Amino acid sequence: MPLNLPDAEWADYAEARAPGPHLDMLHAAGFRAAGAALRLGVFDALAAGPLTAPELAKRIDGDEQAVTLLLDVLHVFSYLDKHVEPGGEPRYANSEQASRYLLSGTPDTYATVFSFWHTILIRFWDNLEESVRTGVPAASFYPWLEARPATLRQFQTMLTRLSRMLAPAVVDLLPVPDRPTRLLDVGGGHASYSIALCRRHPQLQATVVDLAGALATGLEAVAAAGLADRITGLAWDFMSPIAEVPAPPYDIVLLFNIVHGLSPDQNVALLRRLADAMPSGALLAVLEPLDEPPSSGSVTADAFVKIFSLNLFHGQGGRAVAYDALGEWLGAAGFADIRRHALHPSTNDNLILATRR
Repeated sequence: MPLNLPDAEWADYAEARAPGPHLDMLHAAGFRAAGAALRLGVFDALAAGPLTAPELAKRIDGDEQAVTLLLDVLHVFSYLDKHVEPGGEPRYANSEQASRYLLSGTPDTYATVFSFWHTILIRFWDNLEESVRTGVPAASFYPWLEARPATLRQFQTMLTRLSRMLAPAVVDLLPVPDRPTRLLDVGGGHASYSIALCRRHPQLQATVVDLAGALATGLEAVAAAGLADRITGLAWDFMSPIAEVPAPPYDIVLLFNIVHGLSPDQNVALLRRLADAMPSGALLAVLEPLDEPPSSGSVTADAFVKIFSLNLFHGQGGRAVAYDALGEWLGAAGFADIRRHALHPSTNDNLILATRR
């Protein structure tokens, strides 16, 4: 977390009387220390109450001196509170922020997101300079994830949580005909949106397509929801240059969080392929974080999209796109009546609807 600087000290950095990059360096070090603490179990160990450094070192099987140094860094960055009684050893406790967001056992803990992005920024961005210098991705995101099962689980957990948060709004905004309707969920391996839509609309039959590994968790969720008779999974590499859309036509196609991972040419090719599998009047729904100032005016939301976009380019050659660019691709692929809806409670995500001409 940012250092809690006195106004005068903050003004020195804000007005360039002190080097701002030094402050960035300190915050990066605090972020790295907090990631180490999370993996070592520091915050979970302190959940039951304050501990001294020797007590905590025993609890997490760490070196007493090194643990003390780590705890002092965490205190400076407000992850921990520190209490010193006369004649006693300092005792450390989770700050309100750590207690609320960094405990592994709390519902929808931010610890998953924090740990995932810690790994991305420290490990995955190791050769970011090469991507920027050459204009070609120097890393390959999904193979990199597959080689790290723990990080892959965090990634899938984040996607599932996001989909559960946004699904009620998506279901309310997505018009589904009263007649029997076929839906194609492209790259929707976790199946959360198909499940939510099928629960609302009994006339809906859905096909979820993704790579086999991504489908496994989604099909488990489908079975648990009692919808295996209405939602089927199909392993399909939609990026294959010769891939045909499986078993068209479809009345509704979901393309959720796919566009940002592809190049413009790849997006146009995929959109045209989907359009060919849809009859006139069919609906395409695209879910994306757009590269535009969010409707909420949030500075942190805008900053996240910029960082997310750089990460996409480094690992996939993609980026977050602007609404106007996406509209051009949709029009070129055969879609019209394009409209968008900002989704709440998210500050970044938009649902774009378009009709097959």
